[in-house]
Amino acid sequence: MDTLTELHLDALTEVFNVGAGRAAASLSEIVGDEVKLSVPLIEVKKTSEADTVLNELHSLRFGAVSQQFSGPFEAEAVLLFTEAHALEIVRDMMGSQMSIEELAEFEQEAMCELGNIILNACLSAMADMLHISLNSSLPSYKIATTEEIFKAIISASNQPYVLVLHIDFKIEKRQSEGNLIFLLSSMSLKNLVVHIDRFLGKI
Repeated sequence: MDTLTELHLDALTEVFNVGAGRAAASLSEIVGDEVKLSVPLIEVKKTSEADTVLNELHSLRFGAVSQQFSGPFEAEAVLLFTEAHALEIVRDMMGSQMSIEELAEFEQEAMCELGNIILNACLSAMADMLHISLNSSLPSYKIATTEEIFKAIISASNQPYVLVLHIDFKIEKRQSEGNLIFLLSSMSLKNLVVHIDRFLGKI
């Protein structure tokens, strides 16, 4: 079996919800205020359908933090924010008194740190709950169009499946939508299903 059933998706939602909770706690310390992350909404699509996923986000340009993970399965994880939301979050992280010009200087560093916190919180939750070990590369960040982001990632990773998590971020009175995307090979998806089945069997 190499596809995710509704039961598998429910289990992944539970796993990533734990990760979102960990990420929210870490982000709250950084911005000095309560951060709430919604329960993730998960869906699996073919990579060929990736454009439709991002077109639904109604933005021409995104801030994208990408990171590679390896272990029992390999995945390329990409955390996406609309360009406007990315700057808002950087402002909250660095201090609201900073100008746009000053924020721009710290944008890459701040977004890599943000991505590192969220991606590693989610993946460490998966590793803990599925009892596996996952390694990660250093995160990278860039602002690009939907087409540019996926051309670069898909051509480099050659992965046929996209696992999409929609997460809403709330910082103070702001609300920023983030989307966490995993690119999975057929073998990686099959291995992920095997480990989820083991997790479900112990419940």
